[in-house]
Amino acid sequence: MAGDSKTAFLAGAAEAAPGPAHAPPPVPAHVAIIMDGNGRWAARRGLPRAEGHRRGVEAVRRAVRAALDLGIAYLTVYSFSSENWRRPATEVADLMGLLRLFVRRDLAELDANGVRVRIIGEREGLPGDIAALLREAEERTARNTRLTLVVAFNYGGRQEIVRAARALARAVQEGRLAPEEIGLDTVAAALDTRDIPDPDLVIRTSGEQRVSNFLTWQTAYSEFVFIPDLWPDFDHAAFAAAVGEYQSRDRRFGGLGAQAR
Repeated sequence: MAGDSKTAFLAGAAEAAPGPAHAPPPVPAHVAIIMDGNGRWAARRGLPRAEGHRRGVEAVRRAVRAALDLGIAYLTVYSFSSENWRRPATEVADLMGLLRLFVRRDLAELDANGVRVRIIGEREGLPGDIAALLREAEERTARNTRLTLVVAFNYGGRQEIVRAARALARAVQEGRLAPEEIGLDTVAAALDTRDIPDPDLVIRTSGEQRVSNFLTWQTAYSEFVFIPDLWPDFDHAAFAAAVGEYQSRDRRFGGLGAQAR
């Protein structure tokens, strides 16, 4: 009887003993953000659209700080699309002015915080001073490794794929590449993001639920979180909540749970 009691006690203790602690789900290595809602934010307050864009730049600053705090390795922001040139000339001029101010005022802080700036998008035809500022931002921060801030400027996902297709066609025409050698990796290597991992998480603000020609190739297996906040209201708490939503999901990549991982 005593032996049976001891066995039962040990069995009960084994059942009650805590198992190994589970590590928290990893944060996404790469977060991409479609920053939407500047104009609506301003309109709701009776302010000019330019003020909405200015407040949007402040939200970019908060997003960078949040990414650093959360341990994100890559943060991509959709700052100016290929289609944004269709907006009124005064608004485009305001946006260009904000870009100039952002680079001139924030570049030193980004550099000091270990942020590397990368630019994706079409640069041909940009105003000379804008192109020079983009080069300066990349060159000055090229050695930084804490966070890579990817700025999608004059960018369109379909246009990027077209540029890649033309580059591959030229390589075939010149005999540097055989058609049968073109595959997923070959195409990826011809994109603007050739050495940047695909986004794990895409956040879009303002409640809209579309990708708007953003990272068309790269987001094939991204998780999407759509939030109602307008971009100027986006803050650390909103960023952390979106990351938490990402962490709660099971990414299978076409497999079955653990099989995919």
